[in-house]
Amino acid sequence: MKPWILAALCAPMLLLTTAAIDVPPSWSQPIKPFKVAGPIWYVGTRGLAVYAIVAREGTILVSGPMAKEAGQVERNLVAIGVQPRQVKWILNSHAHFDHAAAFAELRRWSGARVVSSAGDATALRRGRHEADNDNGFTRFPSVAVDRVVGDGEQVRVGRIAITAVLTPGHTPGCTTWSLPIVDGGRSLQVVFPCSITVAGNHLVNNRAYPGIDSDYRHSFDRLAALHADIVLPMHPEIADVLERAARPDDGDAQAFVDPTILPGIVAAARTDYAAALDTQRKR
Repeated sequence: MKPWILAALCAPMLLLTTAAIDVPPSWSQPIKPFKVAGPIWYVGTRGLAVYAIVAREGTILVSGPMAKEAGQVERNLVAIGVQPRQVKWILNSHAHFDHAAAFAELRRWSGARVVSSAGDATALRRGRHEADNDNGFTRFPSVAVDRVVGDGEQVRVGRIAITAVLTPGHTPGCTTWSLPIVDGGRSLQVVFPCSITVAGNHLVNNRAYPGIDSDYRHSFDRLAALHADIVLPMHPEIADVLERAARPDDGDAQAFVDPTILPGIVAAARTDYAAALDTQRKR
């Protein structure tokens, strides 16, 4: 696991506000929005990805940043020509403070509907992490969940249809989203993977989430079976999203096309998980 993730997720407290957690500065650092491919734009911060899928009929947001960075996302959307009421849906990736805390403000600003799987809906409504974790039960602004989706269900705007792929473990409702696009006449499959890192989760005797081990293992297999031409994770460095955007072919989907990324993420996660599980069993 990366050192900055450990620093952010291993404070030994039962109940924390986000202000009590030492987070990387990049999570709050502004960045200009940029086009990824087809209808997809990056509108997040330097360290926390938020993706806008923009159609004439409306816009879908995938994930969010921390609460105080909601304004950055709003300004980035306006900068690419998306006005508040054009945002129709806000899709949850996973209910952690660094990805879901801005939902309440983004929903208020836009009037958009928040979408989550059942496994994370309670956490979003309560505004707190929902599993035994080294970091305790971190709080964030609660938000209404307007629609609960099951595995394989789609969220639509115009001709855009993005599909929920349930990959629990990191959180009980961790949701990967999959979207076919056309860019430059080429058909591409885009995957927005939910995290599969351990991130302080108790893998043994997790009273709040007793099925965590089997869920992780199922999600590793599920993601390994997915084809992804373009991988857009919630922490952009996992797939070098910002570095790819800065390449000479910026604006061309080719900068982001790499079918080896998702298998590599899964392989690394399996290794890290096995090591973490072994360590926890020996406690």
